[in-house]
Amino acid sequence: MLYITSMQLNVHPGAEVPIYRQIMRQITEAVAGGRLRPGDKLTSHRDLAEELVIAPLTVKKAYDELELAGLIETVRGRGTFVVERPPLQSPDERRIQLREHARHFLTQAFLDRLSWQEALEVLQEARTEIEGAQASQQETEQNHE
Repeated sequence: MLYITSMQLNVHPGAEVPIYRQIMRQITEAVAGGRLRPGDKLTSHRDLAEELVIAPLTVKKAYDELELAGLIETVRGRGTFVVERPPLQSPDERRIQLREHARHFLTQAFLDRLSWQEALEVLQEARTEIEGAQASQQETEQNHE
């Protein structure tokens, strides 16, 4: 089962990744790819929960985690927004965080019995998708100018 929202998020209730993590990943990727820009207002957690047909607390947990990470902020009475500037981490902190993500990725690749070359190809595909989303966003912005 797949649910798609106005923010173009989708969740897979039967996936191994918890739903709140799926939401976090998609919002993070939308920010990284330029589909969500600084200052953009996110769908309220109640509306998003209704669109995704999931519990509001699941969306709230995703938003809370993203807020803790400094990617979004909630302004009481106004809503939740992508922050103007994500917090800068020290190079050491970024490296530690990236290593953790790499370990998770490689663990999954190992469990899926991917070769090193196949894992690298998956990374390249993801990079191409992100770069494509960024280029598409820039093209959309240029067409609106």
